[in-house]
Amino acid sequence: MDTKLLELLVCPVTKGSLEYNRERQELISRSARLAYPVREGIPVLLENEARTLSDAELEA
Repeated sequence: MDTKLLELLVCPVTKGSLEYNRERQELISRSARLAYPVREGIPVLLENEARTLSDAELEA
């Protein structure tokens, strides 16, 4: 994930910042408790495509 692109992207739900998880290929929104998939290098920033983060994942 290009760091300059990551700086421009925000969570569509909270408008907060996102963190990139390279291992899982996801963009993490801690404030919304959601993980958005990155498919073939393209972020899919749709709430209905995101998965909910567990408490354990948020603490990590």
